[in-house]
Amino acid sequence: MTEFGHSTSIPHLEARRSAQENSCYRAHTHDSFSIGLIDSGASRFAGLLSGPVRLDAGDVILIPAGRVHSCNPLDGRWQYQMIHADQAWLTSLAPPETAASLSDSITIIRDPLLRAAVAEAFRAIFADHPAPRLRATFSTLLRQLDGTHAELAIAGTMEPQLLTALAPAMERLQGDASNPRLDELAELVGMDRFQFIREMKRATGLSPLAWRQNARVLQARRMLRAGESIADTAHSLGFVDQSHFHRVFRAHVAASPGTYRHRRNFIQDPPTP
Repeated sequence: MTEFGHSTSIPHLEARRSAQENSCYRAHTHDSFSIGLIDSGASRFAGLLSGPVRLDAGDVILIPAGRVHSCNPLDGRWQYQMIHADQAWLTSLAPPETAASLSDSITIIRDPLLRAAVAEAFRAIFADHPAPRLRATFSTLLRQLDGTHAELAIAGTMEPQLLTALAPAMERLQGDASNPRLDELAELVGMDRFQFIREMKRATGLSPLAWRQNARVLQARRMLRAGESIADTAHSLGFVDQSHFHRVFRAHVAASPGTYRHRRNFIQDPPTP
Protein backbone atom coordinates (compact mmCIF):
# COMPACT_ATOMS: atom_id res chain seq x y z
CA MET A 1 0.00 0.00 0.00
CA THR A 2 1.38 3.38 -1.02
CA GLU A 3 -0.41 6.74 -1.08
CA PHE A 4 0.92 10.16 -2.07
CA GLY A 5 -0.15 13.70 -1.27
CA HIS A 6 1.07 16.76 -3.18
CA SER A 7 0.45 20.29 -1.94
CA THR A 8 -1.38 22.48 -4.47
CA SER A 9 -0.21 25.72 -2.84
CA ILE A 10 3.48 24.80 -2.41
CA PRO A 11 4.23 22.50 -5.37
CA HIS A 12 7.51 21.08 -4.08
CA LEU A 13 5.86 19.72 -0.91
CA GLU A 14 5.08 16.03 -1.13
CA ALA A 15 4.17 13.31 1.36
CA ARG A 16 3.77 9.55 1.16
CA ARG A 17 2.59 6.77 3.42
CA SER A 18 3.75 3.29 2.53
CA ALA A 19 3.62 -0.23 3.93
CA GLN A 20 6.04 -2.81 2.53
CA GLU A 21 6.99 -6.39 3.31
CA ASN A 22 9.73 -7.06 0.74
CA SER A 23 12.84 -5.19 -0.37
CA CYS A 24 11.55 -2.55 -2.75
CA TYR A 25 14.10 0.26 -3.13
CA ARG A 26 17.37 0.35 -4.97
CA ALA A 27 19.96 3.01 -4.04
CA HIS A 28 18.66 6.45 -5.03
CA THR A 29 18.69 10.15 -4.17
CA HIS A 30 16.12 12.93 -3.91
CA ASP A 31 16.44 16.50 -5.16
CA SER A 32 14.65 17.58 -1.98
CA PHE A 33 15.15 17.33 1.77
CA SER A 34 13.47 14.20 3.15
CA ILE A 35 11.92 13.72 6.59
CA GLY A 36 10.91 10.16 7.42
CA LEU A 37 8.96 8.69 10.34
CA ILE A 38 8.73 4.95 11.02
CA ASP A 39 5.16 4.11 12.06
CA SER A 40 5.59 0.40 12.73
CA GLY A 41 7.98 -2.46 12.12
CA ALA A 42 11.69 -2.08 11.44
CA SER A 43 13.81 -1.25 8.41
CA ARG A 44 17.40 -1.35 7.24
CA PHE A 45 18.69 2.06 6.17
CA ALA A 46 21.71 1.88 3.85
CA GLY A 47 23.71 4.80 2.55
CA LEU A 48 26.07 5.56 5.42
CA LEU A 49 29.79 4.99 5.06
CA SER A 50 29.73 3.47 8.55
CA GLY A 51 27.37 0.73 7.34
CA PRO A 52 23.61 0.06 7.45
CA VAL A 53 21.50 1.18 10.41
CA ARG A 54 18.34 -0.32 11.86
CA LEU A 55 15.34 2.01 12.15
CA ASP A 56 12.49 1.16 14.53
CA ALA A 57 8.98 2.48 15.15
CA GLY A 58 9.06 6.10 16.28
CA ASP A 59 12.42 6.92 14.69
CA VAL A 60 12.68 10.13 12.64
CA ILE A 61 15.31 10.29 9.90
CA LEU A 62 16.45 13.46 8.11
CA ILE A 63 18.13 13.08 4.70
CA PRO A 64 19.60 16.11 2.89
CA ALA A 65 19.07 16.44 -0.85
CA GLY A 66 21.47 14.48 -3.02
CA ARG A 67 22.45 11.83 -0.45
CA VAL A 68 22.41 8.27 -1.80
CA HIS A 69 20.39 5.86 0.33
CA SER A 70 17.94 2.99 0.37
CA CYS A 71 15.60 1.75 3.08
CA ASN A 72 13.96 -1.68 3.09
CA PRO A 73 11.92 -3.70 5.61
CA LEU A 74 13.37 -6.07 8.18
CA ASP A 75 11.53 -9.14 9.42
CA GLY A 76 8.10 -8.51 8.02
CA ARG A 77 5.76 -5.58 7.48
CA TRP A 78 7.12 -2.04 7.76
CA GLN A 79 5.05 1.15 7.59
CA TYR A 80 6.42 4.69 7.33
CA GLN A 81 5.64 8.28 6.42
CA MET A 82 7.95 10.44 4.32
CA ILE A 83 7.92 14.16 3.53
CA HIS A 84 9.90 15.76 0.71
CA ALA A 85 10.43 19.54 0.69
CA ASP A 86 12.70 22.00 -1.08
CA GLN A 87 15.84 22.29 1.05
CA ALA A 88 16.23 26.05 0.57
CA TRP A 89 12.58 26.57 1.57
CA LEU A 90 13.05 24.58 4.78
CA THR A 91 16.25 26.41 5.56
CA SER A 92 14.45 29.76 5.23
CA LEU A 93 11.92 28.67 7.89
CA ALA A 94 14.42 27.21 10.36
CA PRO A 95 16.07 28.86 13.36
CA PRO A 96 19.68 29.86 12.51
CA GLU A 97 21.26 26.96 14.42
CA THR A 98 19.01 24.41 12.71
CA ALA A 99 19.35 25.99 9.25
CA ALA A 100 23.12 25.58 9.37
CA SER A 101 22.85 21.85 10.05
CA LEU A 102 20.09 20.85 7.62
CA SER A 103 22.42 20.09 4.73
CA ASP A 104 25.26 18.66 6.81
CA SER A 105 24.35 15.10 7.64
CA ILE A 106 21.91 12.23 7.59
CA THR A 107 20.44 12.31 11.09
CA ILE A 108 18.39 9.84 13.14
CA ILE A 109 16.42 11.23 16.09
CA ARG A 110 14.31 9.47 18.72
CA ASP A 111 12.11 12.14 20.28
CA PRO A 112 8.33 11.87 20.87
CA LEU A 113 7.68 15.61 20.43
CA LEU A 114 9.54 15.71 17.12
CA ARG A 115 7.67 12.59 16.05
CA ALA A 116 4.37 14.38 16.71
CA ALA A 117 5.51 17.48 14.79
CA VAL A 118 6.47 15.36 11.75
CA ALA A 119 3.12 13.55 11.85
CA GLU A 120 1.30 16.91 11.98
CA ALA A 121 3.27 18.21 8.96
CA PHE A 122 2.42 15.01 7.11
CA ARG A 123 -1.29 15.46 7.82
CA ALA A 124 -1.13 19.10 6.72
CA ILE A 125 0.16 18.13 3.27
CA PHE A 126 -2.49 15.46 2.74
CA ALA A 127 -5.19 17.85 3.95
CA ASP A 128 -3.83 20.35 1.39
CA HIS A 129 -3.60 23.26 3.81
CA PRO A 130 -3.03 26.71 2.27
CA ALA A 131 0.55 27.99 2.05
CA PRO A 132 0.50 30.17 5.21
CA ARG A 133 -0.69 27.25 7.36
CA LEU A 134 1.90 24.93 5.82
CA ARG A 135 4.69 27.41 6.51
CA ALA A 136 3.52 27.74 10.12
CA THR A 137 3.36 23.95 10.52
CA PHE A 138 6.87 23.45 9.19
CA SER A 139 8.23 26.35 11.24
CA THR A 140 6.90 24.58 14.33
CA LEU A 141 8.53 21.31 13.24
CA LEU A 142 11.88 23.00 12.69
CA ARG A 143 11.73 24.76 16.06
CA GLN A 144 11.05 21.38 17.66
CA LEU A 145 14.04 19.94 15.81
CA ASP A 146 16.25 22.68 17.23
CA GLY A 147 16.09 21.23 20.74
CA THR A 148 16.47 17.52 19.99
CA HIS A 149 19.38 15.15 20.53
CA ALA A 150 20.59 13.18 17.49
CA GLU A 151 20.86 9.44 18.05
CA LEU A 152 23.16 9.30 15.02
CA ALA A 153 24.46 11.98 12.64
CA ILE A 154 26.70 11.11 9.69
CA ALA A 155 28.24 14.02 7.81
CA GLY A 156 28.33 14.01 4.03
CA THR A 157 31.40 13.54 1.87
CA MET A 158 30.47 15.58 -1.22
CA GLU A 159 33.47 16.83 -3.20
CA PRO A 160 32.47 19.98 -5.13
CA GLN A 161 35.66 20.07 -7.21
CA LEU A 162 35.18 16.50 -8.39
CA LEU A 163 31.53 17.14 -9.23
CA THR A 164 32.58 20.19 -11.26
CA ALA A 165 35.14 18.09 -13.15
CA LEU A 166 32.51 15.44 -13.93
CA ALA A 167 29.79 17.95 -14.87
CA PRO A 168 30.12 17.65 -18.70
CA ALA A 169 29.66 13.88 -18.53
CA MET A 170 26.80 14.15 -16.03
CA GLU A 171 25.00 16.67 -18.27
CA ARG A 172 25.37 14.28 -21.20
CA LEU A 173 24.12 11.36 -19.10
CA GLN A 174 21.06 13.32 -18.04
CA GLY A 175 20.31 15.00 -21.34
CA ASP A 176 20.81 12.32 -23.99
CA ALA A 177 17.76 10.30 -24.95
CA SER A 178 19.95 7.26 -25.66
CA ASN A 179 22.55 5.76 -23.35
CA PRO A 180 25.91 7.44 -24.08
CA ARG A 181 28.92 5.12 -24.34
CA LEU A 182 31.15 5.11 -21.26
CA ASP A 183 34.26 5.70 -23.37
CA GLU A 184 32.73 8.87 -24.82
CA LEU A 185 31.73 10.14 -21.38
CA ALA A 186 35.19 9.45 -19.99
CA GLU A 187 36.80 11.32 -22.88
CA LEU A 188 34.61 14.35 -22.16
CA VAL A 189 36.22 14.72 -18.73
CA GLY A 190 39.75 13.61 -19.62
CA MET A 191 39.62 10.19 -17.99
CA ASP A 192 39.76 6.59 -19.11
CA ARG A 193 36.66 4.44 -18.80
CA PHE A 194 37.59 2.75 -15.53
CA GLN A 195 38.74 5.97 -13.88
CA PHE A 196 35.48 7.64 -14.90
CA ILE A 197 33.36 4.86 -13.38
CA ARG A 198 35.41 4.99 -10.17
CA GLU A 199 35.21 8.79 -9.87
CA MET A 200 31.46 8.88 -10.58
CA LYS A 201 30.93 6.37 -7.79
CA ARG A 202 33.14 8.40 -5.44
CA ALA A 203 31.41 11.70 -6.29
CA THR A 204 27.78 10.56 -6.36
CA GLY A 205 27.62 7.18 -4.67
CA LEU A 206 26.23 5.67 -7.89
CA SER A 207 27.64 4.14 -11.06
CA PRO A 208 27.14 6.20 -14.26
CA LEU A 209 24.14 4.13 -15.40
CA ALA A 210 22.56 4.10 -11.93
CA TRP A 211 23.06 7.88 -11.68
CA ARG A 212 21.40 8.35 -15.10
CA GLN A 213 18.40 6.25 -14.11
CA ASN A 214 18.05 8.10 -10.81
CA ALA A 215 18.25 11.49 -12.54
CA ARG A 216 15.55 10.46 -15.02
CA VAL A 217 13.26 9.27 -12.23
CA LEU A 218 13.70 12.59 -10.39
CA GLN A 219 12.71 14.45 -13.56
CA ALA A 220 9.80 12.07 -14.09
CA ARG A 221 8.50 12.84 -10.61
CA ARG A 222 8.62 16.59 -11.35
CA MET A 223 6.79 16.09 -14.66
CA LEU A 224 4.09 13.85 -13.19
CA ARG A 225 3.50 16.29 -10.32
CA ALA A 226 3.06 19.04 -12.92
CA GLY A 227 0.32 17.03 -14.63
CA GLU A 228 2.22 15.48 -17.56
CA SER A 229 0.81 12.18 -18.79
CA ILE A 230 2.71 8.96 -18.13
CA ALA A 231 3.13 8.32 -21.85
CA ASP A 232 4.51 11.80 -22.57
CA THR A 233 6.84 11.62 -19.56
CA ALA A 234 8.26 8.26 -20.62
CA HIS A 235 8.74 9.42 -24.21
CA SER A 236 10.36 12.77 -23.38
CA LEU A 237 12.85 11.11 -21.02
CA GLY A 238 13.96 8.58 -23.62
CA PHE A 239 12.56 5.37 -22.20
CA VAL A 240 12.16 2.60 -24.75
CA ASP A 241 8.50 2.13 -23.86
CA GLN A 242 6.07 2.63 -20.97
CA SER A 243 6.82 -0.85 -19.62
CA HIS A 244 10.52 0.04 -19.27
CA PHE A 245 9.59 3.36 -17.64
CA HIS A 246 7.30 1.58 -15.15
CA ARG A 247 10.04 -0.89 -14.15
CA VAL A 248 12.67 1.79 -13.57
CA PHE A 249 10.26 4.14 -11.79
CA ARG A 250 8.98 1.41 -9.46
CA ALA A 251 12.52 0.32 -8.57
CA HIS A 252 13.30 3.85 -7.32
CA VAL A 253 9.93 4.94 -5.91
CA ALA A 254 8.38 1.59 -4.85
CA ALA A 255 5.18 2.68 -6.59
CA SER A 256 3.93 2.88 -10.16
CA PRO A 257 3.90 6.18 -12.06
CA GLY A 258 0.09 6.04 -12.00
CA THR A 259 -0.02 5.72 -8.20
CA TYR A 260 2.47 8.57 -7.86
CA ARG A 261 0.56 10.84 -10.24
CA HIS A 262 -2.79 10.26 -8.53
CA ARG A 263 -3.03 12.51 -5.47
CA ARG A 264 -5.18 11.21 -2.62
CA ASN A 265 -6.47 13.35 0.23
CA PHE A 266 -7.10 10.43 2.55
CA ILE A 267 -6.75 12.47 5.76
CA GLN A 268 -9.60 14.85 6.35
CA ASP A 269 -8.84 18.20 7.95
CA PRO A 270 -11.33 18.98 10.75
CA PRO A 271 -13.49 22.04 10.09
CA THR A 272 -12.29 25.34 11.53
CA PRO A 273 -14.54 26.42 14.40
